[in-house]
Amino acid sequence: MRYALLAVLAVSLLPAQTKKIVFLGGTPDQVADYQAVTNKARIVAATGETVMKELADADALIGEPRPEHIRAAKKLQWVQTRSAGVERVLHLSGGSDLRDSNIILTNNQIVQGPEIADHAMAMLLTMSRGLLKFIEDRKSETWQGRPYPGIELSTKNAVVIGVGGIGQQIAMRAWAHGMNVTGVDPEDIPYSPFLRKVVKPDQLDEVLPSADVVFVAAPHTEKSHKMMGSRQFELMKKESYFIAVSRGGLYDLNALVKALDSKHLAGAGVDVTDPEPLPKGHALWKFSNVIITPHIAGRSDLDTARMNGTIKENIRRFVDGKPLLNVVDKQKGY
Repeated sequence: MRYALLAVLAVSLLPAQTKKIVFLGGTPDQVADYQAVTNKARIVAATGETVMKELADADALIGEPRPEHIRAAKKLQWVQTRSAGVERVLHLSGGSDLRDSNIILTNNQIVQGPEIADHAMAMLLTMSRGLLKFIEDRKSETWQGRPYPGIELSTKNAVVIGVGGIGQQIAMRAWAHGMNVTGVDPEDIPYSPFLRKVVKPDQLDEVLPSADVVFVAAPHTEKSHKMMGSRQFELMKKESYFIAVSRGGLYDLNALVKALDSKHLAGAGVDVTDPEPLPKGHALWKFSNVIITPHIAGRSDLDTARMNGTIKENIRRFVDGKPLLNVVDKQKGY
């Protein structure tokens, strides 16, 4: 009730010239929270049934628009996604309404880096320390500690595909465990003490043979689609680990299954798959050395506050005509 009253009060105090920002799927409390940021904007919640009408005179949209939304929004200047990945709104399947427009697209890159990096390292440590076996032993109350093939991460080699907001956080954690970290990224990455070196994607095959673990943390674009295929898994060091925490479209799922089935890999941890959800009965479910989580690596007790903080700052900047944070290069897809 308090938030609702604040929202009514805020709207009543709006100046004559305000920006209309449509919040797709926004709850009353969320709308009131964003409205409290400024009286220079009018935040309007929209559902699937009302979004077309609300977008007709909207200046901005918070959410993930479909092509028909972009076509209906003649005044739209800015789209803010709540996620880091933007492949869905850029419509890799062929739509180009947003990608080829003058509408600014911003995302929540970096915001979820800490928890996704924690998740990636948790997967690696669970496998390298052999915890999967002991978790299973607990069900039968079995105390059996030998033989124990624990792996020490210090001096091991990690390859991080994609060293943006997530990859940098993974590199920092891997470095803190004593690992030698190589980044793979199409951009010129500034010096980082956590990265031994950074190579371009066309050099991926050169660094895979030395990798004890490969982390996939890159955005999904047309160029990165299935960049980890059969050849790349074959090039990885025998008994190495594979961990994917960004998008499932970056690796060939069948090739991963083959690499596990042949025992070439020691294990894998995936929070993302393609298709997603991973279908029941899929071969990946059968491996005892695979950790599968349902695309939840970006969730934590702190991520929502950071996410809302970025969006609120962008609302302030938008109404004041200032440069927005986390602007996406729509042609590159990140």
